[in-house]
Amino acid sequence: MGELFKKRPPWPEKVIDISIVVPVFNEADALINVCQGVRRELTRIGITWELIFINDGSTDSSDSILEQLADEDQRVRVIHFKRNLGQTAAMMAGFDHARGEVIIPLDGDGQNDPADISKMLEVLDQGYDVVSGWRKDRQDHYIQRNVPSILANKLISLVSGVPLHDFGCSLKAYKRHVVEGIRLYGEMHRFLPIYASWHGAKISEVVVNHYPRRSGNSKYGLERVLKVLLDLLVVKFLDRAAAKPMYVFGGCGIFSLAISLFTFLWMLGLKINRGTSFIATPLPLIAVVTFMIAMMCILLGLLAEMITRTFYESQGKVIYNIRSTRNFQQIGVAPEAETQQSGREDQYRISR
Repeated sequence: MGELFKKRPPWPEKVIDISIVVPVFNEADALINVCQGVRRELTRIGITWELIFINDGSTDSSDSILEQLADEDQRVRVIHFKRNLGQTAAMMAGFDHARGEVIIPLDGDGQNDPADISKMLEVLDQGYDVVSGWRKDRQDHYIQRNVPSILANKLISLVSGVPLHDFGCSLKAYKRHVVEGIRLYGEMHRFLPIYASWHGAKISEVVVNHYPRRSGNSKYGLERVLKVLLDLLVVKFLDRAAAKPMYVFGGCGIFSLAISLFTFLWMLGLKINRGTSFIATPLPLIAVVTFMIAMMCILLGLLAEMITRTFYESQGKVIYNIRSTRNFQQIGVAPEAETQQSGREDQYRISR
C-alpha cells in the first residue's frame, strides 16, 4: 500500500489519503457503528482520512446523530440535503466534496465491512484504478433481492463488456482521477465502473463481506430492476452514440424508410397484378406512417448532432483522454508538477 500514496499532485485543497463517502437515508440506528468501524479500520491502517456522510433528506434522527459525530471528530464531515434526492445524487455530492486520493463509497446501513477497505487498497496498490466489491455471500432476501441482482449483473456485464459480478455493491474503491469530471444522474452510480472502463481505467474485483441488516428497512424493491434496465439503455447509448447520435437516429430513419418503400412497392404490385384498390388494404397507411417516422428520426438526428457540437464546443470539451505526456507543459502548472501528474488520466487541450 506504500506506493499508492507516495506522490501527490498539487490539488487546490489539502489532500488526504482516503475519503469514505456514506449516503444516508433514515439509518439512525446504524450510523454510530458505521462511524466507529471506519474510524477503527483507518486508524489501524495508519493513513490520513475523512468520513463524509451525505444525509439524503432523512426523516428520522439521523440529522442529530450525524451532527454529534461531526462534533466529536473533525475528520467526520456531513452534508445535509434539503430533501431526498436518491443514492446517486448523494454519492455525487460526496465525490464532489472529497479530498482523498482514493475515494470509497460505503453503505450507511452497516451491511458493508470496513475491514475490507485495506484489502481494496492493496489491490489499488498493484496498479488498478478501480476495485469493485463482490458480495459473494449476500445476506439479503433471496427472491426479492438476490435473484434480480444476479440476472441484472449478468445482463449489465453482457451489454457493457465489463465483467463484474456485483455492480450494485456500493463498496468500491476509486483513484481520484477516475471520478473527476464524471457526472451521474438517475441510478447511474452502479455504472461508474463502466464509465471508468471507457476512459481506460484498470478494474479489478474482490470478494467482500456482507452482513445482514440489523436495523431499518431496505429502500429498494423489485421496481428498481426496471430503473436499472432503463439506465442500462442510456449507458449503452452513451457508449455507442453520445458523440455521433446521427448513427442511432439516422439508422432508425433509414430502417423506417426501407419499410415505407417496401410497403409502397407491395401496394403498387397488388394494384397492377391483381387490381386491388389502395384503400382495400392497410398498406397505404403503413407506408405513410413509416415514411413520417423516417423523416422525424432523420431530423432528430440532425438536431442531436447540433446539440452535441454545441455541448463540446461551447464548454471547450475534448473527445479524447490523455494518460501521460512527455515534454509538454500544461498552462498554469509548474514543470515539476507535470511529472507528478503524468500518471493521471485527465482531459485537457495541448496548446500548439
